[in-house]
Amino acid sequence: MKYGSLILEKKEYVYIKRILNISGYTGDHEIQKSLTKFSEELKTAHIIDEEEMPDDVVRMNSVVTVKSGNEWEKTLQIVQPSEKDMKNNKISILTPMGAALFGYSVEDVVTWHFPTGVKELKIIEVAQMEPDKNMDVLI
Repeated sequence: MKYGSLILEKKEYVYIKRILNISGYTGDHEIQKSLTKFSEELKTAHIIDEEEMPDDVVRMNSVVTVKSGNEWEKTLQIVQPSEKDMKNNKISILTPMGAALFGYSVEDVVTWHFPTGVKELKIIEVAQMEPDKNMDVLI
């Protein structure tokens, strides 16, 4: 891990903790395991101010290119649950893939339990998009 622990921006950290608390971790056992692991990782995350955030860290609205061995490579955008749109490759932070990637950076390799089994993912590229103005309302 490039930075030694997850890196999160303060407002995003507060938002994620809040949605994890109200989400009830869903009824799906595999998703529940993933969100529980994500919650555990948040306990050791490095929380920093917006202006200190490295550009290569996956955060809300980041567009991430990720690769799983020689199996596949995908480009996804991590969004808040209300904005998920699989047709446009926008995945919720509350999905196993969203939780697996959040807070990691370019070149990090993440091992995560997905509904299809354990996968090792390498983050190839991260691009930052404009932050969602609605997140401030939710915090």
